[in-house]
Formats: sequence, structure tokens, C-alpha cells
Amino acid sequence: MAMFFKLVTLLPFLVSLVASEDTSIIYNGFRSANLSLDGIAEITSNGLLKLTNDTRQHKGHAFFPNPINFKKSSNGTAPSFSTIFVFAIISQYPTLSGHGIAFVIAPTRGLPGALPSQYLGLFNETNNGNATNHVVAIELDTIQSSEFADINDNHVGIDINGLKSDRSAPAGYYADNSGGFRNLSLISGHPMQVWVDYDGVQKQINVTLAPTNIGKPKVPLVSLSRDLSPIINDNMYIGFSSSTGSVLSNHYVLGWSFKINGQAPDLALSQLPKLPRIGGKKRSIFLTIGLPVIIVGLVSLAISGLVYVVRRKRKFAELLEDWEVDYGTHRFKFKDLYIATRGFREKELLGTGGFGRVYRGILPTSKIEVAVKRVSHESRQGMKEFVAEIVSIGRLRHRNLVPLLGYCRRKGELLLVYDYMPNGSLDKYLFNQPEVTLSWNQRFRVLKGVASGLFYLHEEWEQVVIHRDVKASNVLLDGELNARLGDFGLARLYDHGTDPQTTHVVGTLGYLAPEHARSGKATRSTDVFAFGAFLLEVACGRRPIEPRGGPNEDVLLVDWVFSHWSRGEILEARDPNLGTDFVAEELELVLKLGLMCSHSEPAARPSMRQVVQFLEGDIPLPELSSIGICATGLTFGHNKEGFTDFAMSYPSSMDKAFSHSSSVADSLLSGGR
Repeated sequence: MAMFFKLVTLLPFLVSLVASEDTSIIYNGFRSANLSLDGIAEITSNGLLKLTNDTRQHKGHAFFPNPINFKKSSNGTAPSFSTIFVFAIISQYPTLSGHGIAFVIAPTRGLPGALPSQYLGLFNETNNGNATNHVVAIELDTIQSSEFADINDNHVGIDINGLKSDRSAPAGYYADNSGGFRNLSLISGHPMQVWVDYDGVQKQINVTLAPTNIGKPKVPLVSLSRDLSPIINDNMYIGFSSSTGSVLSNHYVLGWSFKINGQAPDLALSQLPKLPRIGGKKRSIFLTIGLPVIIVGLVSLAISGLVYVVRRKRKFAELLEDWEVDYGTHRFKFKDLYIATRGFREKELLGTGGFGRVYRGILPTSKIEVAVKRVSHESRQGMKEFVAEIVSIGRLRHRNLVPLLGYCRRKGELLLVYDYMPNGSLDKYLFNQPEVTLSWNQRFRVLKGVASGLFYLHEEWEQVVIHRDVKASNVLLDGELNARLGDFGLARLYDHGTDPQTTHVVGTLGYLAPEHARSGKATRSTDVFAFGAFLLEVACGRRPIEPRGGPNEDVLLVDWVFSHWSRGEILEARDPNLGTDFVAEELELVLKLGLMCSHSEPAARPSMRQVVQFLEGDIPLPELSSIGICATGLTFGHNKEGFTDFAMSYPSSMDKAFSHSSSVADSLLSGGR
């Protein structure tokens, strides 16, 4: 027992002996450490070196008790040295601090006469900056003092004999993996590690800062080329200094090592003492507050979950009646269409037509690219009959028709699903100064394709399909610019050999045959009439009805073409964008066929079978005069005078036509797909 007490008594002497002989020290915590403390510095029960406490305008010092031998070489050069320490600053406020902390090499222990606050316990107003101080300090400063030219309120600086740093940088480190700079807050309350290395040969001092959870960065934070030989005496004291100001903060050192002429030993970070919990130890109040909060939270979570489920069901709710079971293969789930169009986002919007909007989508299961049209249930015949027709049309298969894949009914809307056509609708290549102009060969191929599609609808399928809305905006172009007639939302079906039923007048002005508005019957001949207007708009690059502004200017395309034909210069009616790159015989054929299909008498119009034969050159086009078109004039369905008389003679029908056509310029699935 007596021997034990002798060892305890000799421990400070042994530490000093090791320091003086080996010039190496290491503290993994400061419990039982022999340090010289003054001011408000203390060592806590768990081994923390606490330099300051909750005392305003005070300072704290902690120095190794014995001087370190910085013995200079024969040429008077100071030796190399290295130190590592871990520190932390815990401030009273998260964004404010009461000054910083500094590692110090000084000729005296305790730095007599030094002031607190911005002087960090190192100097005073009279000796700050004096060459006789012989002080080297590494400051970790958290206040920007303008009198010392501080760069900010969170910096690391190298100080020689004064607080105006010879070199400083914002607190942080350079990451090894990217080389990028990472900021650190000195008053974060988290421990940080500092490496200070002086090379006596290169005369350079490097300071490196990093969080304790990473190793020493390869690139130092601050470097200063300076010979410390005139500053450092043969015997110097090493330690730490800190101070408080008006804002309270606690400065801690958790571990420290130092070595002359070598690398300071690494600290055992896992053995360092723990910092006090910020804000003090929290008392458990589980039974008084925690349990009720948990219960309320669980109830709220259950209610939120129920509301979410109900809303989700409503969000994807669909209308499904017994009679729709037969059409199951043609019906899509709203949820699938919602996912396909990314929630019908504006980014996926392809265009807006008369009765709704068209969205691009990718079906989640098959990954097929589709166009989804959202339309209203309003202005529809009986839904059962309408869906039956949609499903029937879904069985149409022709290379020049846009396949209708199916439908979905939900709340007050109907969704129609079509194959997606990447090049959009034909009208954007014809009107309003198009960015891309189709050549005559491309246009002629489009016309023959649409004609072939209509012929299939009228004569080749199992039923007669009257499209009722043939126009450029309803002709879509696939990836190879092949024409696909789309928008079957207004189409009607009837059996071969039967008469079509009277319906509401629907369509677009300029394409409506006169007899359709009189009788309400949509026939193959009314589709031919619309196809005539389509022929002219493709060849001329003009819409069937175009206001020109002047009182004497032609506004009806068929009249305009007719006037050119009557003067013997029909080719002058062509689209000027074609230039001279066209086949005159084909262009003349298209323009004359357009006039023939636009005849006011249904019996004088050709059938789609004949139209296909004319375009393919299988049969010659008859002279226009032979079917009642001559230079003395003929009242076409579009003719200004005839059209006015027609509108006055059948006011109720025209009211319907205008209500469906003027207010809804495009039909169900037209417009920009």
C-alpha cells in the first residue's frame, strides 16, 4: 500500500520526465492529468478539459506544467513539431457564441495580463502585435472582430505575436473523395479534430480541421510559410486558452497529443470522454404526456389512413354497369390510364379538342404508347348505344385508320384510348406558317391513304361506318408520315343495305354537306363531301372557311378554287409552300376531284370507291362540265349565295350545326394529337 501511494505521488514527476526526455505527450481524456489551470478552467469528473463556464467576460487557461525543449539546431533553426487535439464549443444560442479557443505556444504559463472577450485570453490592448511576445497561436474563432481584420465569425487562423492572423480560412475541410470544400460550424456542439504540423526544414505550418468521424484530410485548411525560429525560444509552454464575452459558451478539449521532431500520436477517439447533453438531461414524462400523444397519434393515423383509402377509391372510381360486362376486353381501368399519363399531367398534354383534352401515355403493363382522350358525357345519345358503337369501331383494322383500343367510364367523363401517333395531326403541317412543310409526294400519299381508309369504312367492313368528321385535324401521321384517319367519336354505324337514321347535326362548318343539315341524316355521300373539302385544304394549304378581312376577298375555299378553274388557271390555287416541286397532273386531279366531291347534289358526287380509282389512276376523271360544273357558275354547298339561302331556308338545322360546330371547333378527338 505504501508503495502505491509513492507511485501516485511520483506520477506528475514521471509525466514531466517523459515530456522533457521524449518531448512527446498524449491525453485520451484528462482525468488525473497534471495540467496547470487558471482562470475558470477546470477538469470535469468524466475527464473533460473545460476551459470556460457560464461566467461572462472571463478567461480560462490550461498548460502542460513543464516547459517543452524546442532546442534549436546548430544553425539556429527551430525543430519540427506536431500536435493533435479534439475540441467542442457549446453555445448558449445555436447561432451565437461567446468567442473562441486557441492552441498556444508561449514563453510563460498562464499568459499574465491577457484579457477575455475578443483577446481570447492571449493578449491585451497594449501588447497585442508586439514582436517581444514570442507567441504562436492557432485560433478557432467564433466572433468577427473588425479591429483584428477577422474574415468572418467562423474561422481558423494562424497568429504570430498578435490576434491579427497571418493566414486564416473559413472553418471546414477539403473532402478527399471529391476535393470539394465542406463547411463546419465551430459552435455546432459537435466534437472536431485539429492537426497542427510545423516543418522545421520547409519552414511551413499547416492546420487541418475535420469532424471526428473521418480521418485527417490530405489537403490542409490553412498553410503559412514562415520560419518560427525567431519566435520560438529554446523552452516554451504549450496549452490552450479561451474566453467568454456577453454571450455564454462552454469550451471543451476532449483529448490532446504533442510531439517534437515527429508526428503526434493519434488519439483513441473511442476512449475520449463524452460531452454533456445539450440542454441538460431530459426527464421521462412518458405516462403524463407521451402515452396520450401516442394514442392521439395512432387515432389520427387510423383516421388519415381511412380518409386516404376513401379518397383513393373515389379518385379511381369508375362507372360499371351490368351491360358493360360484355365489353370487358375493350374497357380500361381508370387507374391504369392515370398511371400511364402520369396523373394527366400538363407535360403529357398533346392537345385540346372540342369535347376534351388528349394526353400521351404509356400503359403500365404492356408499355404500349397511347393517346387518351378525356371527354364529357354531355351531348351524347344513350350511353349503352354509344359504348356499343365505340366497341364496334374498336374492331376496325386498316393501315390508314387510327386503332381505337377501348374506353373507360368514370364519374361525368368518358375516356377513349387510341394508338399514339408520334407526328401528330396533319393540320399543323398545312396551316399557320408550318415549321415543316410536306412535299407534294407526301401530301398525295396522305390523300390516297385517307381515301383508302374511308373506302374501307363505307364498303369493305361488315357494317357501314360514317365518319362524320373528315378533316385535316383528324388525320394523324405515324412515325413514317403515313396517314391515319382518327377521331371516331362522332361516327355512326348501320348495316349494309339499310337507310341511315336521322341524328343530330354534328361536324365542323366548311365540311358539312347541305343535305346533312336539312335531313339530319349522315350518309356515305356526306363523308364524300367532307373529303372534298379535305382534298382542297391539303392541295391549297387553306382552311375551307377563312376570313380574309376585306369585303371583296374570297373566304370559302371551294369558291376560290372554282374561280381559278373557271379562269383556266386551276393550278394557281395550289399551296404556295409547294413552290415548283409538284406533279402538275396529280395536283390538277386533286383540285378537280375536290370540286367534284363538293358538288351540292349528292348524286353528282363520286363514291369513295371511285375516288380511290381516280387517285390511283385506274379510271380517268370526267370533265367537270359533264357533271354540271361549268364556267357560268354552280351553287356548291359552300357557295356564298347558296349557303346563305340554305341557312335561311333551314334555320333550325343551322342552329344545330352552328351550336355543334362554332362553339366546338373540333370534334371529339381532334386537335393536336
